[in-house]
Amino acid sequence: MLEQLLIFTRGGLILWTCKELGNALKGSPIDTLIRSCLLEERSGAASYNYDAPGASYTLKWTFHNDLGLVFVAVYQRILHLLYVDELLAMVKHEFSQIYDPKRVEYFDFDETFRQLRKEAEARAEELKKVKPVGKSVNDGRKLVNKKGSGFDGGNKKNNSEANEGGNDDDGKGRKLENGHSYGNHNAAVVQGNRGMGLANGKENASSNNEAFDVTKLQKLKNKGGKKTSDTSVVSKGSKVDPKKKVTKKNRVWDDTPKDAKLDFTDHVEENVNENIEVMAADQGESMMDKEEIVSSDSEDDEDEVVSKDSKPDAKKKGWFSSMFQSIAGKANLEKADLEPALKALKDRLMTKNVAEEIAEKLCESVAASLEGKKLASFTRVSSTVQAAMEEALVRILTPRRSIDILRDVHAAKEQRKPYVVVFVGVNGVGKSTNLAKVAYWLLQHKVSVMMAACDTFRSGAVEQLRTHARRLQIPIFEKGYEKDPAVVAKEAIQEATRNGSDVVLVDTAGRMQDNEPLMRALSKLIYLNNPDLVLFVGEALVGNDAVDQLSKFNQKLADLSTSPNPRLIDGILLTKFDTIDDKVGAALSMVYISGSPVMFVGCGQSYTDLKKLNVKAIVKTLLK
Repeated sequence: MLEQLLIFTRGGLILWTCKELGNALKGSPIDTLIRSCLLEERSGAASYNYDAPGASYTLKWTFHNDLGLVFVAVYQRILHLLYVDELLAMVKHEFSQIYDPKRVEYFDFDETFRQLRKEAEARAEELKKVKPVGKSVNDGRKLVNKKGSGFDGGNKKNNSEANEGGNDDDGKGRKLENGHSYGNHNAAVVQGNRGMGLANGKENASSNNEAFDVTKLQKLKNKGGKKTSDTSVVSKGSKVDPKKKVTKKNRVWDDTPKDAKLDFTDHVEENVNENIEVMAADQGESMMDKEEIVSSDSEDDEDEVVSKDSKPDAKKKGWFSSMFQSIAGKANLEKADLEPALKALKDRLMTKNVAEEIAEKLCESVAASLEGKKLASFTRVSSTVQAAMEEALVRILTPRRSIDILRDVHAAKEQRKPYVVVFVGVNGVGKSTNLAKVAYWLLQHKVSVMMAACDTFRSGAVEQLRTHARRLQIPIFEKGYEKDPAVVAKEAIQEATRNGSDVVLVDTAGRMQDNEPLMRALSKLIYLNNPDLVLFVGEALVGNDAVDQLSKFNQKLADLSTSPNPRLIDGILLTKFDTIDDKVGAALSMVYISGSPVMFVGCGQSYTDLKKLNVKAIVKTLLK
């Protein structure tokens, strides 16, 4: 049974809802659909599933882009209603006939909807009646095939039928024998008679082709034997002393002086701390506090590129018809009109390192928002598609909530507790380095910071964080290696509470998204300490792997958590952003797949090389 059908404008004004359908919905499925699907450019999907306590709903929708209307149907997921799509199309057609932008109430549409629903349900019942007949016919065919193949009577019955067929006619007997030999072989395999041979010549030929050539194996053995014998002779003649270390000597070229050493690092003892350079707030202002200026160049050349890409697919039109269409405008945009421009945009996004799956979903969402819309005068399809894609990209990359960390830090300070940030991610993306950049930025805003060395797995991780703490002159909490990182983080937060530190930056070990033991340890750390912010540190160099990393991190954190409401990733820190030129698609892929904003961007190796994500610059680069 249909639970609810709702008609509202893109601005959020509810025009009509069916009062006869069911009881009140559990939870807020329509609000969730708008927030997480329609506003996030996922409207190209066929349906949306919503889980509430005690109910599971499926939502389907359609748009009338020319009038700016949204039609949403809600029903129980277990029912699998077949007539919902047809009903939505009928309601869309009938309601568009009576729609008036000045009207707010449509009570007269109740009777029309009642008739449309009866028609849709009657067609669905007819389909249900037709389907069992088809099943019975198929079942009858299966029974005939089973009787003809002779599986019911066993191998002896099959062989006797084959012999009888061979006595009647030679040609028929051969066909019957060939037809039954394959079935008998399969039955023999199922029953466990592995020793029976194959009667069909084709099967013997295929088995011979798949078999490994023994002569080749013997040749390989002979070659391997010769090589091993040669190596054994060399090893016997050399007589290397096992006690002596064999060191590789540098090649000495003629007329060149010998190098004294290749290691030019100054080895300092661990107890001597005076020789370590102190960098406390000496590198200038962090790039986080600087506004990036984006040049507003005209994008006419970009539109020309899109139109050039779309020209080969479309038929050539006369100059008069094209001029008249550009002046008068087209009645309604169809999917065939949008496909060339969308294909060119999809290829362009993929060249910018956007994951293929994300680029395809974006194009489907843009097509759904433009299909049926009237094209304005003096406007090309390519420019309309590009403007819609630009709006979609800005909407996706713009954070849905406040990401002002300094305000949250001061709010936690008023509650007399430290603000805890946990840095997570895969191996080698730069978690410790960018943690130090964030600490430097917080120090510039007069915030006291403490580091927690919870990477107790990787060798040198504690020493690396200790070096950053000495250079920035901030305290560090460490317990060495092979300790439980969740317990270390908890003790670090307790120490920060006693010392009055405002922020605790927790460094964790790098782990692949498929490593379940390490992911379980990370889930335990987050569940036990309940941090204020979980930052995923990811490289800007990755393409399709960004989708896999973020989705599996969120999935593992949800699956392995013992809490009914598990904590997921709250924000993203993109590293190595200065090495990608215009391949900025990883930012879009990560934000789209997780719904979390990019809060920091690492763009260098010094402490000041940390900045905010400039949404306008990213969108311009993606569509360039």
